[in-house]
Amino acid sequence: MSVLVRDFGAAVRRLREASGWSQEQLAEQAGLNRSYVGEIERGSAIASIVTLDKLARAFNVPIERLLSHPSDGLSLATRPHSAFADPASPL
Repeated sequence: MSVLVRDFGAAVRRLREASGWSQEQLAEQAGLNRSYVGEIERGSAIASIVTLDKLARAFNVPIERLLSHPSDGLSLATRPHSAFADPASPL
């Protein structure tokens, strides 16, 4: 799993928990399947840009909020590409 996918899933989980929602409640709000929300949070599914938009709308946050790294506040969209490389994957 890439760092980008893992960090995105973690951001979704943080926002869901901060909202006091279960995965099922988030799925309903976003128009997604509950098991798919779980896969996104675990980093085992790569969300499309449409799904990213659905989640942002459900949380009522800008898309950038879902793409920001929690430790440094930098948007994942502005990080250098090498920051997303999976160290276990061959280049």
